[in-house]
Amino acid sequence: MSPALGTAAAAADIADRLTNPGSPTGLVGRGQSLADGAAGVALLHIERARTGCGSWDTVHAWLTAAVGEDLLATADAGLYLGVPAVAYTLHTAIGDRTSRHTTTVDRLDRAVAALAHRRVDRAITRLTHRGLPTLAEYDVISGLTGIGAHLLRHSPDNDALPRILAYLVRLTHPLHHDGVLVPGWWTAQDPHAEISAGFPGGHANIGLAHGISGPLALLALAHRRAIVVNGHREAIERICAWLDTWRQHDDTGVWWPQWTARADHRTGQTTQPGPLRPSWCYGTPGVARAQQLAALATGDTTRQQMAEDALAGCLDDPHQLGAIIDGSLCHGWAGLLQTTRRAAADAATPVLAAHLPYLTDRLLRHAATAPPAASGLLEGAAGISLALHAAARDAAPSSGWDACLLIA
Repeated sequence: MSPALGTAAAAADIADRLTNPGSPTGLVGRGQSLADGAAGVALLHIERARTGCGSWDTVHAWLTAAVGEDLLATADAGLYLGVPAVAYTLHTAIGDRTSRHTTTVDRLDRAVAALAHRRVDRAITRLTHRGLPTLAEYDVISGLTGIGAHLLRHSPDNDALPRILAYLVRLTHPLHHDGVLVPGWWTAQDPHAEISAGFPGGHANIGLAHGISGPLALLALAHRRAIVVNGHREAIERICAWLDTWRQHDDTGVWWPQWTARADHRTGQTTQPGPLRPSWCYGTPGVARAQQLAALATGDTTRQQMAEDALAGCLDDPHQLGAIIDGSLCHGWAGLLQTTRRAAADAATPVLAAHLPYLTDRLLRHAATAPPAASGLLEGAAGISLALHAAARDAAPSSGWDACLLIA
């Protein structure tokens, strides 16, 4: 069996175990969750159906499970939970909008737009009073960056999108906090979104999932589509300049700390001793991909080369790769593979693409020997199957499902 056929068979085997919404293990009872509920598993079956490998009946069953409860539309709703999550999944399913789900999507679009405007209004009020943001105000998982990713992919003409982009531009301006000038995304919270003694004075998060690399990626992707607001390019450059101040170098190449705490900010030196696992959510791959996208948006070939070299460096480092302990999209082999695939497609050289067979093999081995207990997208079997499916096809996802990761 050829490597591609073996990868396709592994992806299909995992998907076949997730055909019935009534019996999967690991779902937490939240159908409307993109992270670990039915909405996220539906993305797997949508991608397979769109590529002729799966059944639309299975898609419909998972979509029905996703909307089988009252959808969250409060301030807690974001790309990975509630109305935006379900809207994202339904848009991915219908594509050209010739579907029986179109009326439902139109209703969800109005709800997402209303939610986005309310959340921007609240963020602007906070900015006006010079307070610090929470991670959930702006990040990919729960915040306005994630909602913006959905709108950019599926509703780019929605008037909420430029308001989100303009808010992110304002987010990049520094704030005074306790007499110290800090980045505008500095939060009083710790990386777990709590107030803790371990992070006195809070921190500035760098990662793609919860940190400033998420807004950078969204601003870059919007800029590449010529959806631009006042100060847009300057905001991209402001974030990149700040990331440059925290860029580290060692024998393996370039890396960034996961965050900077108050002591780091005071000394200008990170207390993180070296690069951690190369993950989508917090590691070098996500941060490097965001900067590669920024470089492509602004024509900065020097930054593009630096970002691609940083990603290649972590892929060449057995110590970093050895820190990966699961197959997940969030922080495992699937996320590393899919992020690298997207970066390789835009890269100036074939160096990143040369790593894809090895990464695919590692994900296959891990999926076979340590299958995840969970079924969901970010930390479960659905995400692993999607990454393997893309590897087998050696192509970008037909449905564009990975736009929710802000890597495309």
